[in-house]
Amino acid sequence: MSLRLGDTAPNFKAVTTVGEIDFYDYTEGSWVVLFSHPADYTPVCTTELGRTAQLKDEFDKRNVKVLAVSVDPIDDHKGWVNDINETQQTEVNFPLIADEDRKVSELYDMIHPNASATATVRSVFIIGPDRAVKLMITYPASTGRNFQEILRVIDSLQLTANYSVATPADWTHGEDVVVSPAIATEDIPAKFPKGHKVIKPYLRTTPQPNI
Repeated sequence: MSLRLGDTAPNFKAVTTVGEIDFYDYTEGSWVVLFSHPADYTPVCTTELGRTAQLKDEFDKRNVKVLAVSVDPIDDHKGWVNDINETQQTEVNFPLIADEDRKVSELYDMIHPNASATATVRSVFIIGPDRAVKLMITYPASTGRNFQEILRVIDSLQLTANYSVATPADWTHGEDVVVSPAIATEDIPAKFPKGHKVIKPYLRTTPQPNI
């Protein structure tokens, strides 16, 4: 059965470019971005892994650990990392999982027969410190992933995990947020002292509460 939002992300042990890891041990207490690649030495994924490495400081300040998955062997991974570092002017600083037996790919339903019977599709999972799957996105092979969007979603997930708010369309860090419908309008000032706007009885906004 495939994973759904809210499911517990399954644990696994794997060989990676930083050595053998236990997923739960490696990510203990952190948010996680786990993302898959069809194969090593592919052009779009080369740019994606480079961009992820360039954003290390952004992931670090959000307490996020990043792991990439491909079904190719570890020696290929190591050679590919050299190419990524050279062509993207960066240094890959996160594990690439060598999933030759496809154990991780199958646990996370990363192999879709309509795309390939053997290689992983280009999926992204965001997993919380509670091990729950918070987001899943699968991209077509021709479209590179937008890592600013991934950071934006992490900002939203971390904010809404701690406050009774939601983030509106195109929201970015620092903008107003939507007050949960479960909060009565008369109770908003006590919970959100920065102020609020009532646009409709069901649509109330307030400044982002955690800045």
